[in-house]
Parts: sequence; C-alpha cells; structure tokens
Amino acid sequence: MQFGICNEIFKDWKIDDVFSYCARIGYDAVEIAPFTLAKYVTDIPPAERVRIRESAARAGIAISGIHWVLVQAEGMYVTSPDAATRARTAQYFCDLADFCADLGGKSIIVGSPKQRSLLPGVTLEQAWTWAAEVFRPAVKLAEQRGVTICFEPLPLEDTDFINTAADAIRFTRGLDSPNFKVILDVRAMSHEAKPVAQILRESRGEFAYVHANDKNLKGPGFGDVDFKPIAAALRETGYNGTVSVEVFTFEEGPEAIATRSLEYLRRTFA
Repeated sequence: MQFGICNEIFKDWKIDDVFSYCARIGYDAVEIAPFTLAKYVTDIPPAERVRIRESAARAGIAISGIHWVLVQAEGMYVTSPDAATRARTAQYFCDLADFCADLGGKSIIVGSPKQRSLLPGVTLEQAWTWAAEVFRPAVKLAEQRGVTICFEPLPLEDTDFINTAADAIRFTRGLDSPNFKVILDVRAMSHEAKPVAQILRESRGEFAYVHANDKNLKGPGFGDVDFKPIAAALRETGYNGTVSVEVFTFEEGPEAIATRSLEYLRRTFA
C-alpha cells in the first residue's frame, strides 16, 4: 500500500510546493482537488496539465488521482430530473477522466453529496437509473484511458443517495466495468452499523481506493478510530492501492496534519 494526502489541506500553497513538501516528509502520492487549480478542469490547458505532471515527477511523488470533482463546477447534478443537466454532467465526468489521465492519476473519487442528493419529487429508483446513465460514458472513456472512477458511499448527514458500502457496490456493479469501483472512507464507514474492518472484508475486490480519516473529521490518529484492525483488514483483502489522508477540519495546520497523520499510519500499518 502507498500513503497519499489530499492537496486542499494545504489551502493556498502552490501545487508544486505541495508536491515537494509531501515527498520530503515521506508520502508516496498527492490526491488533487481540481477546484484548487481552476473552477472547471476544462479551464486547465494541456500545457499546464503536462507541467503539473512533470512537477510531481521532479519532486519524486505520484499523483494518485482527483477528488472533490464537482466543487465549484456549477451546473452539474448527477441525479437531476432535467435531461440537459444530466447530459452536461455526463460530459463533465468525461472531461474529468481525461484530466485525471493527463496528470498521470489513476483514480477519480466521486463523493459530491450536494450534486447527487434526491431533489423534490425524485424517487430513489429514478435517481439510481439517471446516475447510472450519467456515469456510463465516462466509465467507457476511463477504460480507454486507464483511470478508475470510484463512487463513494457517504453517511445520511451528507446525502440521501447511497449511504452504505453495500449499496455503492450494487450501484457500481450495475455498469459491469473494472474501471467503475467503490472508494471506502473511514469516516463514512464509521457511520455504518458494522465495524469498519468488517465492511472492508465484505467489500473485498470491490473497492479501489481508501480515504484515511477519523469520524471527528480530522486525520488518522487525531481521534478515537483505531486503524490497527483497519490495516489488518486491508492486508487480508489484498488491497495494494493508495491509503490517502483526507480531512475536513484544518485547525492544526497543514504541516501538523500531514506529518502526524503519516506517522500514525506508518505505525499502525507496520
């Protein structure tokens, strides 16, 4: 397994400085939130994509992928009853697949709770069908470009569309593609009735990415979640992908979040 960290933790840092710092303290990868670079990925020209990719390579760190992909990308909605909105969103996920591949990333993390929750009058069955239609073109493109789109189950406090790992697996299986999988987030799994380690074991082969954080919205080791059984479960499932630090509160500052999270992960995964 490799350890990564999300770049929005570093707020106003230049992406090149994030790469250099994270490589220096021992991370294997950086996960990029596109909104830290531009409002839409279509605003980022080919030359800048090449520059970012080469900057990471010079720093000696991988770009694991992208996440928070619909933040600031106005006009997108995965389960909208409006066909034009769904078509626009489907095209944007294709744009995201190209962008991720251009950076050398392998994973697109799709949480986007504010762009998938059920709108008034929309049933779960309708939303399920529409969401599958939205993802289908991007999944086909992802197959061609060597990218995996990872759908994230999120707790009910975030969204009312797909709240458990089991439901997320059922949804991704519907498109029958090795490039459409689940991402499992420790904070989100902590809201389920089952222990996190059990969810991981039951999801074997169905998830392609892991977010490391605590139920308190901070980094791993900053709360009560014990990562030792999580590490054991990941090894048991044969997972060999990225375990990426994602946090939602930043009061400790980026350096403390990054260094303490990595130190904790190294101890618990040793």
